[in-house]
Amino acid sequence: MRLTKRSNISMRVLMFCAANEGRLVTKTEIAACCNTSENHLAQVVNRLAQLGFLHTQRGRKGGLRLERATSEISAGEVFRALASEVPPVECFAAEDNTCPLVDACRLRPVIAEAVEAFYARMDAVTLADLVCGNRALMQIMAPDIACTAEPAV
Repeated sequence: MRLTKRSNISMRVLMFCAANEGRLVTKTEIAACCNTSENHLAQVVNRLAQLGFLHTQRGRKGGLRLERATSEISAGEVFRALASEVPPVECFAAEDNTCPLVDACRLRPVIAEAVEAFYARMDAVTLADLVCGNRALMQIMAPDIACTAEPAV
């Protein structure tokens, strides 16, 4: 578990798509709303599409939308999918581990337990929970659209 700028932007992209449910959104719209560059956003969008969170459509009338319902995407699933590429600390990296304490370390299992507790909590939070009923967020991300789903809180 490592929350990076990329994982933060990924959640913003998914929240923007959820807030604008029912239409294709563009990277330009998301970049402007989420205060990020389109180039960086393109990498995030491509990864989210590869992981099955987004559907992308090319062309003049193209854009992107969520691949699944907001109630079917948990923050934990997103963070877990993105963090699997980056270990929480060096000793969890199979190839790059140079820690001499790994065989005697009592901190490593505690970190593993904490990471799992984080994911367990994040698994309980869906995209619907973050977006639907969140008027302040909707005013920022989709002032002309209302979310019809109810959060599962």
